[in-house]
Amino acid sequence: MGDRLTTCCSRAALTSKCFRLNGYDVFFAKPTGCNRRAPRLASPSTMSASELPAILGGPPIRPDGPPSWPIDDTAVREALARMADDGAWGRYHGPHCRRLQEALRERHECEHAILCSSGTAAVELALRGLKVGAGDEVILAAYDFKANFTNVLTLGATPVLVDIRADDWQLDVEQVAGALSGRTAAVIASHLHGKIVDMSRLRAVCDEHGVPIIEDACQAQGATIHGRPPGMWGHVGVLSFGGSKLLTAGRGGAILTRRDDVAQRIKLYTQRGNDAYPLSEMQAAVLLPQLEALPERQERRKTSVAQLREMLAQREPGAPELIHALNSPQRDGCDPAYYKLAFRCDGARIEGLTRDRIAEAIRAEGIALDPGFRALHFIHSRRRFRAAGELPIADETDRQALVLHHPVLLGEAADLRQIVAAVDKIERHATMLVPPNE
Repeated sequence: MGDRLTTCCSRAALTSKCFRLNGYDVFFAKPTGCNRRAPRLASPSTMSASELPAILGGPPIRPDGPPSWPIDDTAVREALARMADDGAWGRYHGPHCRRLQEALRERHECEHAILCSSGTAAVELALRGLKVGAGDEVILAAYDFKANFTNVLTLGATPVLVDIRADDWQLDVEQVAGALSGRTAAVIASHLHGKIVDMSRLRAVCDEHGVPIIEDACQAQGATIHGRPPGMWGHVGVLSFGGSKLLTAGRGGAILTRRDDVAQRIKLYTQRGNDAYPLSEMQAAVLLPQLEALPERQERRKTSVAQLREMLAQREPGAPELIHALNSPQRDGCDPAYYKLAFRCDGARIEGLTRDRIAEAIRAEGIALDPGFRALHFIHSRRRFRAAGELPIADETDRQALVLHHPVLLGEAADLRQIVAAVDKIERHATMLVPPNE
């Protein structure tokens, strides 16, 4: 196991000493027959417990864990109190849903804002509104949220997977053109991990072939594209108000469109004597003050992301750099939202160390850094989809993606320094995280 510490000297003879720590064999190896130095680690006798990662018995950087979400919000409390007084919380129909629909129509400059029970339901209803059905194909990125794939299958259509861009992990628009066929009924474009799909180029490609776009803005509320929020750069937009989202009601979603025919099909499907996919008055009431606060919170998150990236860039060299912010330049005119902030994890630089193990160690420090999505072609049978070519970037992203959850971005500079401290701590002790051979 000593070569895990000195991968550059994997063919050199090693002399090593080993001790057991929390069930792991920890080697201190000195290569022979090679001029490269092995990493310098503290010996067991000199290593302080306070220096160890929390996962190996040391104290965590954030003992109380990551910040909770949703945050304590006086305006939300007041909205709930008013509902308790006027009884609107128990009504089928009321003023809060109407006000939310009006606010969304105005914000997104669209004729129709249809409220529903979740972002997942919103994608399904958008597909139904576009008459997607059996025998059709729907193009989407191979690295995307699983529900978008399964919604296509639910309607009897076939998902067609295209690769993502290496620089920002978004749908590769240039590959969409090659994936189009006579059966293509729609393209789903999801804005993910603090980046924005090239919607202008995608719209040009799809309009040329008469293919509608479903713009998944579930992770992008607060973002802007040339001054307008995402959601209506496609033909149908979808939003999510799920429990972890930037606008949250625990559950909920919305469909946005300017097309009367799409809105009518959705209404015919959902209105069955009552709304089959409802958003409640109580949910709408707590969303309205959050929508008003969104611009200010968006600016705070942007500032935090810029500060965090600068802190990470200014770290002292020494430990192996295993975690890198995805720092590709934003497209002109694009101002992304930060529901999840993407990082690239290069754990494979140390033999036996994985992205998931690194994420586990950082979470033990009280930092909400998690693995990204599983690539869709890895978790579904090949019989369920068509791949439009090779998917090398999605393959790599499946192994490397880490995402930071957004609540900490509304914190202080000290919270950001804790993230950097946790990354430094794990990178310094990375070789100790390699599980022992069974």
